[in-house]
Amino acid sequence: MTLQQLRYIVAIDRCRSFAKAAAELDVTQPTLSALLVKLEDELGVRLFERTNRSVRPTSVGEEIVRQAEAVLRQAERIAETVAELKGEVGGSLSIGVGPSIAPYLTPWFIRKYTDRYPDVKLTVNEMKGDTLVESVRFGKIDIGIATSGYSAQEVDEIPFYSEPFHVYMSRDCSLGLTVFNPADLEHEKMWIMKESQCMRESAFSFCKSRSIGRHIYEAGSIETLIRIVDINGGFTIIPEMHLPFLTEEQRANVRPIQGDYVSKRSVSIYIRKDFIRRGMLRSVVGTLLSIIPGNMVSVGLPESLGIQ
Repeated sequence: MTLQQLRYIVAIDRCRSFAKAAAELDVTQPTLSALLVKLEDELGVRLFERTNRSVRPTSVGEEIVRQAEAVLRQAERIAETVAELKGEVGGSLSIGVGPSIAPYLTPWFIRKYTDRYPDVKLTVNEMKGDTLVESVRFGKIDIGIATSGYSAQEVDEIPFYSEPFHVYMSRDCSLGLTVFNPADLEHEKMWIMKESQCMRESAFSFCKSRSIGRHIYEAGSIETLIRIVDINGGFTIIPEMHLPFLTEEQRANVRPIQGDYVSKRSVSIYIRKDFIRRGMLRSVVGTLLSIIPGNMVSVGLPESLGIQ
């Protein structure tokens, strides 16, 4: 049994298709099939059930694939350990970013990171929080950036930054109001995003009740919510880093939040507990710190990672 064979069965499991796995591995489909058969003969078990439409692991195959993933992670750590000891920042790096955070971080991060670290093969994907953390857990991505509060075995959560919310109001609602107090407006006029806007415990207390707010349409993006408010009236909440995306006319409709309400969202970095690429992590965080306003960053984060 070789590491190459283990990479092949992991790819087959991930792609659930010989054609897609072969393309990913840059081998021919007959070569991939032959190598799988050879491994199955060597082990004396059938790893995958094949039909004309699908490829699925057997119960034994599922366990073998999990073991193969663990072995490959350990093998990769050898090269990572050498690079870390040499102080090198290179190789491949895969990052997952939550969809409600990505618009504000990803475009500038890609630009700045690839300029600073041209030797790193960077991959960035948008992922929902629970999927992101599970991907970190199973080594499918190296680093995750998502709203705080997710948990999984073998995954560490590092508090990264906290971002205030602001209220975006229609022109009729905002007239005469210099600040926003939830008691001033009817909840039925609040337009809500899908669960990502509530950010677990990171919005107004009344956002926790799904019976409050308009349910004609639940938007999947802040930009869509703003357009809904502009045309239909009412109000919504937006993160502070969205403010630069507003027109001058729209900025006149933004109000700070008054009263004793939780009005921010917390964002964390997720890595495996055995993650050893501290230099790579510092390179990612250091680049992100050039994008995120300093007053939002968690106290002590740069120092704890050795970032000047």
